[in-house]
Amino acid sequence: MTAASTLRSPQALADAGLIAPERLPALESVAAQYAVAITPALAELIDPADPADPIARQFLPAEAELEMNDLESADPIGDFTHSPVEGIVHRYPDRVLLKITHTCAVYCRFCFRREMVGPDGLKPLTPKALDAALAYVAEHPEIWEVIVTGGDPLVLSPRRLAELTERLAKIDHVKVVRFHTRVPAVDPQAITDDLVEALKCPGKAVYVALHANHPREMTAEVRAACAKFVDAGLPMISQTVLLKGVNDDPAVLGALMRAFVETRIKPYYLHQGDLAPGTGHLRTSVEEGRAVMREMRGRFSGLCQPTYVLDIPDGHGKVPIGPDYLAQGGEVEDPNGVSHPYPPRS
Repeated sequence: MTAASTLRSPQALADAGLIAPERLPALESVAAQYAVAITPALAELIDPADPADPIARQFLPAEAELEMNDLESADPIGDFTHSPVEGIVHRYPDRVLLKITHTCAVYCRFCFRREMVGPDGLKPLTPKALDAALAYVAEHPEIWEVIVTGGDPLVLSPRRLAELTERLAKIDHVKVVRFHTRVPAVDPQAITDDLVEALKCPGKAVYVALHANHPREMTAEVRAACAKFVDAGLPMISQTVLLKGVNDDPAVLGALMRAFVETRIKPYYLHQGDLAPGTGHLRTSVEEGRAVMREMRGRFSGLCQPTYVLDIPDGHGKVPIGPDYLAQGGEVEDPNGVSHPYPPRS
């Protein structure tokens, strides 16, 4: 990792010319509540002269983060409600989250775990806590998939990741291991051959889920980092959050999905923004999201169509909320908005 060069405070952002010095007092208040970290690779992508820069909106702290409403929650999708032991979230019968660390390479301004991550967030799993978490997985034969997340698991050393995959490989009923990460997009130099090798888990299907939200994030360096996973036999899928002023435009979202597909990453989920504290300025409405997805259909390849989903607050699960094409009276709507009878009438 290039942690020594990562910008971790409003003062560092101001010194780098990414924020105006007169904003420092307000942004220090934001940083006191929510962690800040911007890698050199990301800093190079930000245009400080553009007040609407979509990379800056995702990563630079903003005064609006101090504005909260009664619907927002420190645990908007109910992680704690479904955590039987530290580090495990068991919300669905056949899979669990394993939150091995609460550190990230960068800290997104819309993060739904923003109260849990960062230097002042929850601590990494101790060896004893990790033992208990893996024991829980081993004791529940219904668990088919382990999703390694956090924080970002790829901030860990290849040695620690290899130790984890070696232990997961010994649990026979686990067939799939999935790693959720932003590291390839925000610190592509960190994706070394040793790290890729460490993710391999003998006898298991291993997937890497990349989180990226704007086509400008998919630089040549990022694509090369992702190619290391795919070339090593680790398929990749994508996760994207629908964000106001970042990707809530069909042309922008479509360009991102095309960039994924060109990089051999299958678009997977487009998330409705969660009700995390201080994120209202970045959330779209569901109606706006459905309209974007409707514009995507027919305009972009089927390979480029993610599933638009909502995590129901308080841990009730994830459901698809994309547009409907079946109308009342036995009609179906085509991608151009024209209705047709189905079955066709003679």
